[in-house]
Amino acid sequence: MIDTHAHLDACDEAPDVLLERARAVGVTRVVTIGTGVASCRRAIAIAEENEGVSVAVGIDPHQASAVEAERLGEIAELLRHPKVVAVGETGLDGFHTFAAMSDQRTLLDRHLALAAEHNLPVVIHSRDAEAQTADALATFAGTVVLHCFSSPSLLGCAVERGYYVSFAGNVTFPKAVELRACVASVPADRLLAETDSPYLSPQPLRGRANEPSHLVHTLGVLAAECGVSPDELARTIDENATRAFGLA
Repeated sequence: MIDTHAHLDACDEAPDVLLERARAVGVTRVVTIGTGVASCRRAIAIAEENEGVSVAVGIDPHQASAVEAERLGEIAELLRHPKVVAVGETGLDGFHTFAAMSDQRTLLDRHLALAAEHNLPVVIHSRDAEAQTADALATFAGTVVLHCFSSPSLLGCAVERGYYVSFAGNVTFPKAVELRACVASVPADRLLAETDSPYLSPQPLRGRANEPSHLVHTLGVLAAECGVSPDELARTIDENATRAFGLA
């Protein structure tokens, strides 16, 4: 299994401890995500020290109105590192009010330009900004990964454009009926799974810090919605992630 989106640098426990527990339940690969320059550098250091870890580097939309957003040139330099496999996370968030939407869009456009220049996939955060996200991505010809998918109204666009759709622990929540109904509509070759560690622990573990080993709970729910076994879906998602992120 592969956890396609975790923030190992934001977890309280040491990455090697978390990864050992993950491997014990079959999660052998993790894409860890940077959310700013310092975070990205920590993520790369973690990947250098731990087998099976790859990195996405970017500045998250919450910092789009802050000084951090002016450091995208440093992110561009990190794209040369062999452990870096994607740009992001980046995107638009209309739920939180940490950054003006106009600043978020500017930062997103700059990330998309980097992804296009380096022929890398882009990892997209979208919350309460479905129409704006679809508009921003309309002319981007590269690979798109919609991380922590929680926007059913964006599903039609995602399927039509061939985006990868990644589900996190929130798909297991009892009230997430509409979100679970989306799972079977995602083409099998575009489905991904993630933990978003240390956030969004799946239902059996809500209230605890999330970690890559918890992916098995989300995978079980996704498999049930798809009508396949968890093992079969794990293999499919592993193949999808390998293709999406250009993994060896």
